[in-house]
Amino acid sequence: MKKNWSPTQDSFQLFLQWLDEGVDSGGEKYLEMHRRLVAYFDRKNCLSSDELADETLARVAQKLQEQGRITDIAPAHYCYVTAKFVFLEYVRHAREGPVAMDEVLISARQPLALAVKPAPDAAALDQEQVLSCLDRCLKKLSVIDSELILEYYLGEKQEKIQRRREIGVRLGLSTNALSIRACRIRTKVEQCVKGCCRWS
Repeated sequence: MKKNWSPTQDSFQLFLQWLDEGVDSGGEKYLEMHRRLVAYFDRKNCLSSDELADETLARVAQKLQEQGRITDIAPAHYCYVTAKFVFLEYVRHAREGPVAMDEVLISARQPLALAVKPAPDAAALDQEQVLSCLDRCLKKLSVIDSELILEYYLGEKQEKIQRRREIGVRLGLSTNALSIRACRIRTKVEQCVKGCCRWS
């Protein structure tokens, strides 16, 4: 898989069509698959279920773009197979991997809310370096997108759900449209931060 890959508009549309299996769901299949993957990683006691679900779907979208089509296995099944590999990598790098993107985004608004644990190796980045890169990357976004992505990940459980409803109302976006937009912004920011910090 290519590092620092992010979906283009065309590749994302191709991915949505593939998930829909010929019946346009208006993004519902994508959101449902994302919810199911989050639940899968939650059952595995992962700390960053949202991020792992995003990573899984991004990998599947990349594979689909590279191959042009995936016809030998049902979309949901293929996503779960990919999720298993993502989970195995998560377990392998749990003690030394980069900071979870959700934690970094929350820390950007509440720097002292979380103690970000750097990787133990010599090339490890401390919290200040990570947040410095995040700040640079957020400044590359439009003001609306920057505020949206920070606000989108604030809060927990019901508070987060309610906040996202309010964002959708404020921006005139449906739940589906808001989720897709946030996913695109998050991917862009994450790849920028990885590049800035030179994460492997």
